[in-house]
Amino acid sequence: MLTWKNIVHFTLEGNPIPDKRVEKTNEQWQKIITPAQYKITRLKQTEPPFSGELCSSFEDGKYICVCCNSPLFNSTIKFDSSSGWPSFTQPITKNAVKYYKDTSYGMIRVEVLCNVCDAHLGHVFPDGPEPSGLRYCINSEAIKLEK
Repeated sequence: MLTWKNIVHFTLEGNPIPDKRVEKTNEQWQKIITPAQYKITRLKQTEPPFSGELCSSFEDGKYICVCCNSPLFNSTIKFDSSSGWPSFTQPITKNAVKYYKDTSYGMIRVEVLCNVCDAHLGHVFPDGPEPSGLRYCINSEAIKLEK
């Protein structure tokens, strides 16, 4: 189980190695994902809180990357954080996501990206439920539910 200490280590010392890599040009991404998905995943924008359809969905399945279809999160670790975005306590595997220090908007946060294709997913915070204490705050437009 990953903890905040692991996340900080990844931001400072390097991320886990992905099982594979998917790399495309911006033009190629724009042909396979929607404009809203492109803005979130490739331009690192954020959807308004409580606007994503997956925010209040708790169906069984795996949440996968909208860009490359890589598994990211399992529905069994999704929880209602009341933050306005889908929230998870752990990635599906240790190397599913990668972590970067984000100092935009005058804050210090940890950005999470798909480790396979570098799609921006959201951020992780150390204020989640036990036992990990993590809250992965993920944009609905960056993931899709595979039932």
